[in-house]
Amino acid sequence: MTTDTPHATAGRPADTAALVAAIGARFERLPLCRWHVTVRLIIGAVTFFEAFDQLLIAYALPELRAEWHLTTGQTTSLITVGSVGMLAGALLSGRLADRIGRVKVIAACIALSGVCSLLLTLCSSPGPFMALRFVQGLAIGGEVPVAATFIAEITRAHKRGRFVLLYELVFPAGLTACAVLAWWLMPLLGWRWMFGLAAIPGVLCVLVVRAVPESPRWLADHGRHEEALATMASIEAKVEKITGEPLSQPAPAAPVARESHARSGLRELLTGRYRKRTLVVCALWFCGYFVNYGISSWLPTIYGSRFHLDLSDALLYSTVTSCAGFLGCLVVALTVDRIGRRHTVTWCLGGAALCLLILGLFAGGSASSVLIWTSLSAVFFFGANICLYLYTPELFPTRMRALGTSLGGAVNRLGVILGPIVVGAVYAGGALGTVFVTLAVVALVGSLTAGVAAEETSGRQLEDVAP
Repeated sequence: MTTDTPHATAGRPADTAALVAAIGARFERLPLCRWHVTVRLIIGAVTFFEAFDQLLIAYALPELRAEWHLTTGQTTSLITVGSVGMLAGALLSGRLADRIGRVKVIAACIALSGVCSLLLTLCSSPGPFMALRFVQGLAIGGEVPVAATFIAEITRAHKRGRFVLLYELVFPAGLTACAVLAWWLMPLLGWRWMFGLAAIPGVLCVLVVRAVPESPRWLADHGRHEEALATMASIEAKVEKITGEPLSQPAPAAPVARESHARSGLRELLTGRYRKRTLVVCALWFCGYFVNYGISSWLPTIYGSRFHLDLSDALLYSTVTSCAGFLGCLVVALTVDRIGRRHTVTWCLGGAALCLLILGLFAGGSASSVLIWTSLSAVFFFGANICLYLYTPELFPTRMRALGTSLGGAVNRLGVILGPIVVGAVYAGGALGTVFVTLAVVALVGSLTAGVAAEETSGRQLEDVAP
């Protein structure tokens, strides 16, 4: 360190509010460099494989259904039990991450998920399989929102959307990789080998603990002043070494005006300035993921049972839709700082609603038309959903940022659970067109909610958006 050493030693803020503001100001002057990218890649690798684990059940389902002679009800249970675990995991992990730290929770989640994937390969009946999927769901649901919280907290306001969403691309990339590998390997090796491969990334927990520092914002907010300052100074020293230039002086930072800790947590999320934000993002998470998983969980089965495609072709068609969704995520990542969070979610969910309405009313008579219109809709709803991982952490203060993000993650699990259930119920009646019209209505509700009630956060420092 050169110019900023005094900031890490002499003249340190005496109270938590001042230190939180000072840490935020020091992050604001850090140039984007290899340190940010390295941390993003490590956390991104964890999130990539959690996404892989999450969607794997959809591609294993046709084989499991035949091997275990599953009824429609049992099939739906296999899809949804992991999502129930993710809902519980999101709520638990948010509280834990706000209490014990972001990095510990991320590492524990990837380790647990890897163990569960290994044990799933030993299952010979639906009961143990569903129990393990529930536990794995706890880990997946816990890791993803906490990771999004952590990445937001180490990023400055300038072009934060691009930086965070390029990280978040690893999640749809994981979904896409799952689709591609399942299409290639499932017919050759079977579902057990796929879950066995998914267990290997559990060893990443060691890399996370050793290479990723705890969030200085979180340390400062929890009164761990010495650790916060030491961690921040270490980050600054690494950035200076990488860039080869001394850092500029941080801008003066006013202490963050904060409410009493007696009201922090879930109670504070539902009172004062944060109540509207909480309700709006919960509605957006629910609508976006109801549509997403209502489609993706059933597409391989619909292609097989309705259009009589063989397993390989059904998985290939579903893979194309996942790839289209990834393209939508990339476009949003590159444009969200210019367009803004509110407009991105509004227009993406609106575009998804239009595509699904056209499919439901006019174009659902062939496998190729379903492929085209679901792929177009995936461009939009994948784009909206990835934006929520950026938008939600921006809306809440450090003391409850993980909880607020995890609450959104829990509500999205309600959408993930109910989407496949509703689609399954409507599809069981033979009304494929009605399936897509129903999903279009839900997407439209999300679009209107974002357009009318969402706040814009682009270009603003975290402490300014949520004191």
